[in-house]
Amino acid sequence: MNKLLVALCCVLLTAGCAGPEKQAAKAVLTLKAPSGTPAAAVMAVEEGNKLFAQGQWEQAKAQYEAAIKVQPDLAEAHYDLALTLERLGNKKEATAHYKEAANLAPGNQVIWSSPPFRKYGNQVEKSGLLSKDKAFMDPKPY
Repeated sequence: MNKLLVALCCVLLTAGCAGPEKQAAKAVLTLKAPSGTPAAAVMAVEEGNKLFAQGQWEQAKAQYEAAIKVQPDLAEAHYDLALTLERLGNKKEATAHYKEAANLAPGNQVIWSSPPFRKYGNQVEKSGLLSKDKAFMDPKPY
């Protein structure tokens, strides 16, 4: 009886520990602005990331758009905006920002390897919207 109880406890503990890890692995993470980014863009991305984590999609969208206004070539802001637009149900605009992020950061493994971007990968490759001087799925480290 004691052995059965111990075995049952071990199974329950193991199952309980595995759950959060699997959920964490599925979590979509936003990107931070890299060093050298103008302070206003950094602050907007950071605020957008906080709002994104809270599920406040419209407010996060506004922050990412503000960051892009300050620095239009900020790939991380385009990527974060794409994640947000996808959650808002705007797949077409999200795809455009995923493509823009990919063009701006051809070696960024997070952008190029993320599940949301991979979802649109064939469309991106076939569309011809990626910059001609940057190879699709560029393997260079960021």
